[in-house]
Amino acid sequence: MSTATLIDQLIVGAPNPARVGWLRDWEYAHRGLHGPGVPENSLAAFGLAVERGMGVECDIQRSRDGCAMLLHDWELDRLTGLSGPTASHSAEELAQVALLDSEHRLARLDDLLPLLDGKVPILIEIKSKRGYDVRRSCRAVANALENYAGRHAVMSFDPRVCTWFAKYSPETLRGLVMREDDVGMTQKAWQRHVALWAARPEFIAYHVAALPNPMVAGLRKRGMPVLTWTVNSPESRAHAKVHADALISEGDGLA
Repeated sequence: MSTATLIDQLIVGAPNPARVGWLRDWEYAHRGLHGPGVPENSLAAFGLAVERGMGVECDIQRSRDGCAMLLHDWELDRLTGLSGPTASHSAEELAQVALLDSEHRLARLDDLLPLLDGKVPILIEIKSKRGYDVRRSCRAVANALENYAGRHAVMSFDPRVCTWFAKYSPETLRGLVMREDDVGMTQKAWQRHVALWAARPEFIAYHVAALPNPMVAGLRKRGMPVLTWTVNSPESRAHAKVHADALISEGDGLA
């Protein structure tokens, strides 16, 4: 089956422009506006993004008791003074853990949403891997979002996240994250097409180093918003502005 045919199949039920249009209107701070003394995915980093008028992108790991925690890594070693799996601790235990070189502590998605209060949009990346019950993470995120009226979207490398939200929380925008290097599960073109077909996303978030890409250009031409990450240099910023609709940025990639 040709690439064009696969894209045409995907666009059956294409996103409503009025529903997804806001995604293009913002730049998103990757894990918040973090830097020295302000750790990634901390409430302080997200607060700085709000002050700057940027949307925010955050990562979700799940605690032992099923809460959506603002943390990128499966292990605590890189970001805290502890070691071992994030999921081996309860949300209450994690809330007592300080992020390295700061007084800021790990927080939940429930803690972030009141801080945003609809002022800026949020992109919520749900982490997943082979053999992981990502449905529990989806439910944790959906529970946190249940009464949240601000603009928000979920996204993941795992197509199951899109399919779960389409079924159980269809009001939430859903996106597929993809890359083409030796990390992840979409190195080959057929894997990317299968992931798209399975997820039926309303937007995609594509690795900036993999742009331009004929598949992505085709989706963009047909009205699907294309976000790109991680924009972290002036060069990648200039490149992203040509080939994508919205930037997920940090460090030297910020305007």
